[in-house]
Formats: sequence, structure tokens, C-alpha cells
Amino acid sequence: MSAPLAEAPARAALIGNDIVVLGVLAVVLGAIFWTAARPSGFWARFYAWVPALLLCYLVPALLNSAGIIDGRGSALYPVARDVLLPSALVLLCIAIDLRAVLRLGPKALVMFFTGTLGVMLGAVVAFLAMRAIHPQTVAGDTWRGMTTVAGSWIGGGANQAAMKEVFAVDPDLFGQFVAVDVLVANVWMAVLLFLAARAPRVDAWLRADTRAIDALRQRMADWQAAHARVPGLPDLMLILAVGLGATGLAHALAGPLVDWLKTLPAEWRLQDYSLTSGFFWITLLATTFGLLLSFTRARALEGAGASRIGSAMLYLLVATIGMQMDLGALLERPWLFAMGLIWIAVHGALLLAVARLIRAPLFFLAVGSQANIGGAASAPVVASAFHPALAPVGVLLAVLGYALGTYGAYLTGLALRALAA
Repeated sequence: MSAPLAEAPARAALIGNDIVVLGVLAVVLGAIFWTAARPSGFWARFYAWVPALLLCYLVPALLNSAGIIDGRGSALYPVARDVLLPSALVLLCIAIDLRAVLRLGPKALVMFFTGTLGVMLGAVVAFLAMRAIHPQTVAGDTWRGMTTVAGSWIGGGANQAAMKEVFAVDPDLFGQFVAVDVLVANVWMAVLLFLAARAPRVDAWLRADTRAIDALRQRMADWQAAHARVPGLPDLMLILAVGLGATGLAHALAGPLVDWLKTLPAEWRLQDYSLTSGFFWITLLATTFGLLLSFTRARALEGAGASRIGSAMLYLLVATIGMQMDLGALLERPWLFAMGLIWIAVHGALLLAVARLIRAPLFFLAVGSQANIGGAASAPVVASAFHPALAPVGVLLAVLGYALGTYGAYLTGLALRALAA
């Protein structure tokens, strides 16, 4: 799922200046991490139950819902998505042990495809459930709008737009389902972040084999301990140079590449695979650059804190994602959101069942889910909640989702049309 494709109605916010909003978000993040670092007292007990990363997401959402800031009208999220995300991916990938990532095995793919199936099955179950609970919700062309959510939740914005055209979705209906998409997906991301903070307990319930993930974490910790140093100004400037420089190169290459791809024959339908999306290529190139740099002397920058700076960029991205969530939108068409919650619950239940069956760790469940539901913008956020070294796994699975999104959403649309008839 990428940025919303429909404009929300303009509203007056208490703070309309993006620079001021950025300052507010910085203060919020600083306060969260300062309190989370308290070793004892109220805050230590509080953060034992509420993950700091979840607050980085929910506090901006509350500010947006209360009308203090206007997340939809702000330019901060597009900037964070296009600049901070690829820079963070480069810096998080620099120290990655690619061979260790590959040794994580096939369970990540199994959980990803289970997530895709969960979205398709969830659409059918949600449609049938709402037809029994509140028939007016699924009357008329509601099924058409659901196809756009399926496109977004399996692939991304390009797949969502493709379903809008394929099934001739009315613009007003499309806008309503964009709201369902954004709000329900954000609620689900909050659930995943909450579970990530309790991974050991969930893994114990799943009877998961976490040896490969634990080994990767330990290898990263050992490497960081052996190479850690107090960073000087040259180190910090070099880290920024690598992260932002690689991001600039990714943008520079993505533009001409997309322009060339758009000149290829229309019957190749490259847009169905997000291959004509600049954001797709920017994230893919940034991840590739980071992985290539991990085989060079640039890996030594991890000792100076490259992944910490990358994580700080990700946390700011999380805040800008959260500020787009409007909890008050639930009041406008509550039954549509109820349908969305049933839909995502089926997706999550199927993932849990398969994870317990194959003894897959929570990490594979969470990243396989978010690679479908959230795409490349948020899958690495969820992955890094387990360990910064795991962020590339989220990106790679999200890229796979872009390729499958149109196919899965189209099949879902055919099933929904049959039910509606």
C-alpha cells in the first residue's frame, strides 16, 4: 500500500506549517525515547506493556485525529517516503550479512503467500459476513470498491489504481475505500508492532524455530561489538554522504528508467507489476546499493552507528505514516470499516494458523503480512522492529507483492462479482 490515491476533504488544522509539524514530531519522538530509556519507575513499567515504536506511530495519529495537525494535507510523508526511507534502507543494509539472511529459509516465502491468500479469502468472508450482519453495506457496487483494497493490500498503489480501471470503480466509492484501506491497514500495523515487542512469548506459543533469526541477531551483535567506536564528525558526515548520496543516485536512475519503460509496448502491461512506478525502483535500487556496499569497506561505517542513524530515519518515517491516520473517519461509514476489520482479521487468523502449523517465527508472520498490506514503505519498519539487520527482508517481500498484486486482486474481484450477482 502506497500513499492514498484520493484526496481527502480539506480541513483546518491548528498547526498548518509543515516545518512546525516536523518540530512537533521531533519533540514527540524525543520525549518517547527519553522516557523509554528510564531504567526504573513509572516509565519503565509503562514501556514494559507499550512498545516505544508503537507510540511513535499512535501519538501522531492522535494529533491528526484531534485536528492539531493535518497529516493528509502535509508534504512530510511524501518527503520521508522518498528521502528518508531509501536512505534508511541503504544504511541498514550496509552491515547486513546477506548469506545469513538467505539462510533464513523458505518459511518467509510461505508466510508471505499465506498473507496474500489471507487477503483474497478475507475479502470473500468479509463480504458474506456483512451481507448477514448489515446487507446495505455490501449492496450495489460495494464489491467494486473492495477490489481496489485487495489490489492495495496484496501489491500497492499501482495495483490499486489498476483495479479501479479494470472494474470501473466510481470515484466517490473509490475515495471511501481508500479511507478503509488506510485506516484498517494502519490499525493492523499497530497490532503487528505491539506483537513484535512480545515476540518471545508469541514464538513460544507458535512453537517456532527461531534459531536462524537468533543466529543472525547474534552475528550482528558480535560484529557491532567488535567494530563499535565513538563516531566523530567525519564519521557522521560520511554516513550521511553514503545514505543520501545513494538515495540521490537511486532517484537519478529511477526517473530515466521509468521514462524508458513507459515507451515499451502497452500490451506488455508493465504498470500491472509496478514497473512504471518511480517509488518501486527507488526502493529497489536503494536496497541493492546498500547490499552491494555491505561487501565493501563501507561496512565499517556500521561501527560508527550507520544503522542507528538509519533507524532514526525510519522512526521519523513511522511518525509521518501515523499522522495520516484519522480515527474520526470511523464515524463516517462505520459498517465499511467493520467490514475492513473482519477482512484483516481473516488475514491475520490464517497467518497465525499456518505459522503454528509450520512453526514459523512471529518475524516471518509479521513481515509476510506487512509486505502484503503495507508494501515497501512500511514492511522494513515492521522488520526492523525485530532487528535492524532484518529490514531488507521486508523490502524484498514487498517487491514480490507488487508483482502479484494485480493477479490476486483480479481473481478476488471475480469472486466478489459472483457473490454480488
